[in-house]
Amino acid sequence: MKLVLASASPRRAAILENAGFRFERRAVEIDETPLAGESAEAYVLRLAAEKACRAAEGIEGPAVVIGADTTVVLDGEMLGKPASAEDARRMLGRLSGRLHQVLTGVAVLPLPGGELRQAVETTAVTFAPLTGREIESYVATDEPMDKAGAYGIQERGGCFVTRIEGCYFNVVGLPLARLCRMLRESGWEQELR
Repeated sequence: MKLVLASASPRRAAILENAGFRFERRAVEIDETPLAGESAEAYVLRLAAEKACRAAEGIEGPAVVIGADTTVVLDGEMLGKPASAEDARRMLGRLSGRLHQVLTGVAVLPLPGGELRQAVETTAVTFAPLTGREIESYVATDEPMDKAGAYGIQERGGCFVTRIEGCYFNVVGLPLARLCRMLRESGWEQELR
């Protein structure tokens, strides 16, 4: 039974690789626009399921497909990937010295014809107060541009994080322990290499 990651994210792939999983990647394009009135939890669950279902199209034979989506929430507002450098500066300025939540929706779809399993993992993250110079310097690295909330905890952005409560891997983009439980519940068995 093969494992398929429905993601182009190098960070999600690295989490699985470092945990010893053998898998293939199948990146999919979906509309990531939030629906009117959609909560952050509903949003990441919906996108994770859409990614898994889209990636499952055309797969033959036994497989398990993983979809995931991450967002950052501050004061009830979702902070996705920044649209521009100015947007990244704005997000980082808002996160400065504050507590926020990182939510990742995970969907696991066994094939053929298995039951879609879904879960949301939430991690609380506290940022140090940032100076304007720190924000400018970080945005100039381009690192914030493809990350929800405009930072990567596993890279330079980790310098800003003073505390996390919950799963570290969730902040990177894939809650590993939760995913492993969901895979076992879906009948996936693999010895880690």
